[in-house]
Amino acid sequence: MNLPKLKIGNLEAKFPIIQGGMGIGISMSKLASAVANEGGIGIISGAQTGYRENDFKTNNNNANINGIKKEIRLAKELSPNGIIGINFLQASYNYIELVKTAVEEKIDLIISGAGLPKTLPEYVKGTNTKIAPIVSSGRAAKLLAKLWKKKYDYLPDLIVVEGPRAGGHLGFSREDLESNNVKNLKELVVEVLEAIKPFEEKYNQKIPVVAAGGIYTGQEIKEFIDLGAAGVQMATRFVATNECDAHINFKTAYINATEKDIQLIKSPVGLPGRVITNTLTKQIEANSLKIKGCYKCLKGCNPVVAPFCITEALIKAVKGDIVNGLIFIGSNGYKINKIISVKELFNELINEYFE
Repeated sequence: MNLPKLKIGNLEAKFPIIQGGMGIGISMSKLASAVANEGGIGIISGAQTGYRENDFKTNNNNANINGIKKEIRLAKELSPNGIIGINFLQASYNYIELVKTAVEEKIDLIISGAGLPKTLPEYVKGTNTKIAPIVSSGRAAKLLAKLWKKKYDYLPDLIVVEGPRAGGHLGFSREDLESNNVKNLKELVVEVLEAIKPFEEKYNQKIPVVAAGGIYTGQEIKEFIDLGAAGVQMATRFVATNECDAHINFKTAYINATEKDIQLIKSPVGLPGRVITNTLTKQIEANSLKIKGCYKCLKGCNPVVAPFCITEALIKAVKGDIVNGLIFIGSNGYKINKIISVKELFNELINEYFE
């Protein structure tokens, strides 16, 4: 027996698993291509992709453009028959230029969150690149589908529904998350499925819905498939793999983390983020950090009042400084206890699916 395939227009992944984009630098060409080679969809992080370029500090935009080109080309070289995507934060300062670069490089899929990507169809019409917004409510899915159809005669090729248990930036208020005043992922998936059904029926177009945030086992994948989702997006599970692009210290931070070590912080753009507690998070909570320079990476970040520089914090982490770096993690990350290969992880998830 096999898992159902994930179909996105003319794209067809052998398994209904998208590896979530993780930045800065956690999911690059090495991890994305490994996932694609196993039959999933591999996602490159589009957040400060050029952080290893020589001109990253002096010409940040140029470095990121070159970084995107290099990572997409390398991923395609490593996985010539796989499906490769990239994830962009809509809140990125040079969002449009980043998107255009990925499209020019013939990326298969663009997933976009951290705000509604209202103009995204403008940059892919007439190309083979598929686009998928990340939403956290049926209302957002309906609003975007209606807007895209009216303005661009375009419906989402895929919708990613991200729930409250995800890692990284979250589409909910910190207050609601801490008081558990949010719908769970299953409720959100059903809500989005109901919201887009009229569009599918009216325009005779299937819009696959993928569940994301806190999904850990193959059994959970099956539960969401049975619920009506076309697949799942998993990020945290792919960190502790041999092929993950992060430093070994980053991976071992996941292995050593306990449930109590996972907390919420306030990001410089005002969104809550789920991270592993360390010296940096304590400094953030104490508001004792100051920003010395600015990369202009996120539109909503004002370096004068921002609690810390998220670019510097994420780069420290991906390079192995797990004391002073920011380590994003999903709510179930503490369950990880060893580093395995991407192939082993797929086998584990597939076996669990049929248990």
